[in-house]
Amino acid sequence: MKITIFYLLLVLISLPLLALSVETKVYIVYFGEHDGKKTLHEIENTHHSYLNSVKESHEDAKSSLLYSYKNSINGFAAKLTPDEASKLSKMKEVVSVIPSHGKYRSQTTRSWDFVGLNDHSWNRAQMGDDLLLNAQYGKNQIIGVVDSGVWPESASFSDVGMDPVPKTWKGICQEGVAFNKSHCNRKIIGARYYVKGFYNVFGAVNPSEDYLSPRDADGHGTHTASTATGRQVPNAAALGGIAIGIASGGAPMARLAIYKACWAMPGKPKSDGNTCMDEDLLAAIDDAIGDGVDILSLSLGFNEHSPLDQDVIAIGSLHAATKNILTVCSAGNGGPSPASLANIAPWVITVAASGIDRQFSSPVLLGNGMKIQGYSISPYAMSQMYPLVYARDVARLGVPQYLATQCQPDTLDSYKVNGKIVLCFIGQGRNVDKGIEVSKAGGVGLILANNQDNGNTIFYDSHFISATGVGYDGAVTILQYIYSTAYPTARILPVQSVSYTPAPFMAGYSSRGPNHVDAHILKPDITSPGLQILAAWSEASSPTKLPYDRRSTKFNLYSGTSMSCPHVSGVAALLRAVHPNWSLSAIKSALMTTASVTDNLNNPIQDYTGNPATPFVFDSGHFQPIKASDPGLVYDISYDDYLHYLCTINPGLLNKVNAKINCPNQLASPLNLNYPSFVIPNLYGPVTVTRTVTNVFDGQSRYEFSWNLPQGVSILVSPTVLVFDHVGQSFSFTMTIFPANDYSVRNQYVFGWYMWSDGRHLVRSPFAVFLP
Repeated sequence: MKITIFYLLLVLISLPLLALSVETKVYIVYFGEHDGKKTLHEIENTHHSYLNSVKESHEDAKSSLLYSYKNSINGFAAKLTPDEASKLSKMKEVVSVIPSHGKYRSQTTRSWDFVGLNDHSWNRAQMGDDLLLNAQYGKNQIIGVVDSGVWPESASFSDVGMDPVPKTWKGICQEGVAFNKSHCNRKIIGARYYVKGFYNVFGAVNPSEDYLSPRDADGHGTHTASTATGRQVPNAAALGGIAIGIASGGAPMARLAIYKACWAMPGKPKSDGNTCMDEDLLAAIDDAIGDGVDILSLSLGFNEHSPLDQDVIAIGSLHAATKNILTVCSAGNGGPSPASLANIAPWVITVAASGIDRQFSSPVLLGNGMKIQGYSISPYAMSQMYPLVYARDVARLGVPQYLATQCQPDTLDSYKVNGKIVLCFIGQGRNVDKGIEVSKAGGVGLILANNQDNGNTIFYDSHFISATGVGYDGAVTILQYIYSTAYPTARILPVQSVSYTPAPFMAGYSSRGPNHVDAHILKPDITSPGLQILAAWSEASSPTKLPYDRRSTKFNLYSGTSMSCPHVSGVAALLRAVHPNWSLSAIKSALMTTASVTDNLNNPIQDYTGNPATPFVFDSGHFQPIKASDPGLVYDISYDDYLHYLCTINPGLLNKVNAKINCPNQLASPLNLNYPSFVIPNLYGPVTVTRTVTNVFDGQSRYEFSWNLPQGVSILVSPTVLVFDHVGQSFSFTMTIFPANDYSVRNQYVFGWYMWSDGRHLVRSPFAVFLP
């Protein structure tokens, strides 16, 4: 019996502190075994003394205690805030602090589970890999979000259990319409808004469209802020209870500074997006630097291809780098077009968007018993079978068939549609509007089918009626059924969260390379979850952001590289907390060189076409936060390195940033910026690339070089072995790339990778080569 208890206790003390709650929750504070010398009363008094050390009053300590374990386990159960639990866990006598799980349920921010950040397995705890705990959940890291503002009442921004605002903070809480100083707290420690540029172009802000204040009328800013650093919120869900569970940001104890520089476009629906004027953005970044943020998160992009000296985000983020502020940006939603990237400056982290292993299934049950897979976030359930029709067959008299097939406005005959489910095809216009047309004609449900070009790509929309989306193959099967029987019927089954493989997979809308400003720099840098991410939402907006949608929700499912950017921002805050002495480029390198290029079936990550994605889509791969905290080696770049890089690529920006720098007479190739990846735009003959790696692992190590070459390329490396004996030690190496005698691969980019490995760390870098 004693042996059984002993091993049980070993398991207990190995469990790390789990994710934080917005309010107090029950934790078990464990001290080990009793020595048998204290009375039960003495034990209880001892436990009270520990609670007194973290609670504000004796009464609070006493009321928080639920159980004082006194028989064989030396410990107690109490209601604690995350900060109180963290303080107790650091005490020498405390073996572990274990949160009470309660009822198990899926995480609504499934993305954090998917990337392993909330994986608290016993084996990982033994390895000391608990990034969240080691980073104290991002405690006192300050993330500045430049966006459309914030909805401060959201539970994601509660400051319960947080320490006072850091004394280093220099920001303000700017008041305005529906926003005052009381809306800032120990979580939202600062808020400002910038509108002068908007005024200059559009005039005054229309109070029916936006708030002249840091308050968010759109939802985008609230969503990105809570994805990066939202507190944990139990029972969060999208409209209709979809994806119910616990919502959380990546660094839930980090502080949040809001910089509203994006505004509703006058006279246009919110679904068309916000507008952010250059001067307003730059003013926001400038204030953020002065206020003392640690991370800048900008889920913003531009359609125009501007050189770096005309890109205000590139300019502002380079200034931020001088103050040791890391900037994370979205890659843009211009995919799948090539060279569609935004935010390509090498000193920012550019983030692409990928899907996770959760989807929202809403199959179609046909009258013949066949079930067709469908996907939906429509909150309206259907409890019975209804007649099923094809939109083309129920068109109004005189309406062209192709318009009716797409359920365009005023195309359906209400006499033929009333009380029926309608199969429509994706086409011109918003998907939600097709459901409105079906509803207006008296229909009870919508099956929205992909056309052949879209294949089985998944589209999610918050429809106003029971609705689901099916792939092209499913649509063909449904049509065959409709025409095989005199009375076709169907039922759209309720939405359920389901596991999905393969994952991750790249979103079709995610912008991709090659880099249109400097073809030597491989962008985007990394990919992270950006498809159907649940996070906080503005209650002044609706799930669709359409003017006729009067619904409101506290949390919303939203997609885009705007959602992937704050995932990396949150993790960057954790890495800064764990490694306060790392440079900005070391954090970026750690994220990139530890990324994964395989999915959960151990196959190459797929593009939206179902084919293997290339580094122009995801660069180094899908981020892995836990591995990034221990990368082994990093590719370090100093601020002066970036300035010398500008000597080669853009002297105009160099003069704006630092006119005192003297460029050398003989300029180095931009290929030799110490980036964790590279591109050779034209390989006519041998090209030599030089890189330097720095050891960040506490211990001696021996790294060997390996590679995976594409067809048409050969390589010569020197040296191929690196031996490190202390932290901070650096070695340089060269890679000479040759065109191989293979004329079957020409006039195209080919992709490969190289890697240093010591058996524990895999420091992997991608590269691209154009073979003319």
